[in-house]
Amino acid sequence: MAKFAGKIGYAETIETAQSVWEDRITPFPYYGDVISKNQKWENSQGVNDNTNINNRISIIADEKALKDFHLMRYVEWNGVKWKIINIDVRPPRLIISIGGVYNEK
Repeated sequence: MAKFAGKIGYAETIETAQSVWEDRITPFPYYGDVISKNQKWENSQGVNDNTNINNRISIIADEKALKDFHLMRYVEWNGVKWKIINIDVRPPRLIISIGGVYNEK
């Protein structure tokens, strides 16, 4: 099993102007294991195909992760930010499933 060391981005919704809300992302470091690695290419209407991965990462959850897991938006792994698609809460761990590349805008 491969080891994981990376950042997970938490979103906090803030009001930037009257009735204008945006997510402010704050990354926090985590450690754990990569428990499955799968990659899939999807045809797109653009020039290049999309890369999707169906990886699962098990992290050692601290108090923040257990309390605010619903605010997690991405996992930074191998230099790329990947969108979180599912979180399985199994204290003291979280099993995080990631999919396509996270789009920050």
